[in-house]
Amino acid sequence: MTKQAMTLTDAAADRLKNIMSTRDEATIGLRVGVRSGGCSGMSYTMDFVTEAGPHDEIVEDKGVTVLIDPKAIMYLIGTEMDFVAEKLQSGFVFNNPNEKGRCGCGESFHI
Repeated sequence: MTKQAMTLTDAAADRLKNIMSTRDEATIGLRVGVRSGGCSGMSYTMDFVTEAGPHDEIVEDKGVTVLIDPKAIMYLIGTEMDFVAEKLQSGFVFNNPNEKGRCGCGESFHI
């Protein structure tokens, strides 16, 4: 059995299921990628999608489909996606073992 490129915590899976259940479009999953930008050079991207791209890496975890942009796979291998709810903010958090550092605001990273 091969290890998936990315995993979800229970909190992330539950939140994604909840969000997708309220969408009008026939959403099949969440596409995760990275783009250049931010203080440290790279930031995560997330978009709900209605169909898979021809080269997307498809990850099924805890009843949720995550599609990984093929250009981002080498940056995301081993990443765990979590959802954190705190008093003043909530959001998805990426626990990425490939990161070498993050900017002070936490919006971007470098490898």
